[in-house]
Amino acid sequence: MTSRHATPGVAEAQGLRFEDLDYDLPQELVAQHPVEPRDASRLLVCRRGADAIADRMFAELPGLLRAGDVLVRNDTRVFPARAFFRRATGGRIEALFLRPAGEEPASEAGPGEAWEALLRGRPRSGETLTSEALGEAWPLVAVRPLGDGRWLVASRHARPVLELLDEAGAMPLPPYIHERLSDPERYQTTYARLVGSAAAPTAGLHFTPALDAALGAAGVTIETVTLHVGLGTFKPLVEETLAAGRLHRETYEVDVAVWARLLAARAQGRRVVAVGTTTVRTLEHLARHAPPTDKAAYRGETRLFITPGCDFRVVDALVTNFHLPRTSLLALVMAFYGVEQTRRLYAHAVRERYRFYSFGDAMLAL
Repeated sequence: MTSRHATPGVAEAQGLRFEDLDYDLPQELVAQHPVEPRDASRLLVCRRGADAIADRMFAELPGLLRAGDVLVRNDTRVFPARAFFRRATGGRIEALFLRPAGEEPASEAGPGEAWEALLRGRPRSGETLTSEALGEAWPLVAVRPLGDGRWLVASRHARPVLELLDEAGAMPLPPYIHERLSDPERYQTTYARLVGSAAAPTAGLHFTPALDAALGAAGVTIETVTLHVGLGTFKPLVEETLAAGRLHRETYEVDVAVWARLLAARAQGRRVVAVGTTTVRTLEHLARHAPPTDKAAYRGETRLFITPGCDFRVVDALVTNFHLPRTSLLALVMAFYGVEQTRRLYAHAVRERYRFYSFGDAMLAL
């Protein structure tokens, strides 16, 4: 598959510095709660290769796209991934469950269900923790560290971990959100379907059923893919990660018929508009690795790290929120829009008092 366009910022790719991923943001611009209704958020519209920037509203999206465009969204659903445990000494351990462990780690963990989890506290390898909410009824073994704060843990309960988290877990809001969320569904997209994410694909939080209907009336087709958001998306970058060019694995699933329709749309000259960086990562991974298959879906894991110089093979336009400094998400936006162009765009958003991060406003790069 070939690219329809050259990617802005290609010349900058060789010299992307870690400090390029920094920018100044007043703390009062970090959104603490979502707007109502969802599509009442602001939308910063820009075109690659052009200096013009337009300040619009997200509800105007149908009029900003073309008839024939294909809007692709991530339909993953967030589970209540954060739970608290106690050591035998009484010390508190915060656990953020990321994903079920693979076959080899699962066998290593022994009986019970094995997961990868971020543990905050000071557990010891082999130590048994007990749930604050369920007590000794839910023992959790901290089997061993996996690096980057991740642990292999084993649940010693007959019920599945996801069921236990429905009772003992909490919605995993990012640490920069300090206000309590009155309705946990506001950290889900309206079209969330497959449970598996430890964080929301936040670009999708702006959509409503009424907006979906307006998009359809404007001739925009909507397709869905699945990427379960985990450490590869939300962990801050370090210089070593930037140099290595690989992120932690995240699991994806895409219906083969959906992929075929996207390829057909591009062959017809129609634009593929990705909603969110997780959608971009899924589509661009498949463009590089999707094998011919008779199965109903492509399933697998991606470690794709998109940085300036990337040749985008599927995605023609991008809807995304404003991202934290020093993250792979910001690097992806810089790959799509250009390093210096992105920095100017973010500076404009700060001047115009846009709301930032998960519950913040959005941008549309065409």
